[in-house]
Amino acid sequence: MAGVRLEHGIWLLVADGEKALFLRNEGDAVYPNLEVVREMHDENPPTREQGTDRPGRHFDTAAPHKSGFEETDWHRVEKERFADEIAGRLYSLAHRGRFDKIVLIAPPTVLGTLRKALHKEVEARVVGEIPKTLTNHTVFDIENMLTRA
Repeated sequence: MAGVRLEHGIWLLVADGEKALFLRNEGDAVYPNLEVVREMHDENPPTREQGTDRPGRHFDTAAPHKSGFEETDWHRVEKERFADEIAGRLYSLAHRGRFDKIVLIAPPTVLGTLRKALHKEVEARVVGEIPKTLTNHTVFDIENMLTRA
């Protein structure tokens, strides 16, 4: 987490596959005061609760046996869709000039998906990335973790 400077007015996106917090630092680098600007939630139950069909099967014409397709991981698919939705929201906010700099904080897989979905206008404003899950922490805890690092 080193190298991220929480200057006044900087935005932070704290996200995972089901929740996203858009935060703005109303304090300064020494004494940050993160305020929630927006919050997004996504219902994403486990795959077993989303997909009821068994994986498909196909016949191999060269051999007399059937092969199965891999079961779709609907939970992962929904996380990717939610990352795309977050990227769209970031583009909308950046395009309206709501933030100049932003730090992305998310688990590595979500961060990777999010990075691929970001518009160039948002990419230009990303000043740091932290591959960590912090969505289950309070805003106060997030402030403390970032200032200690």
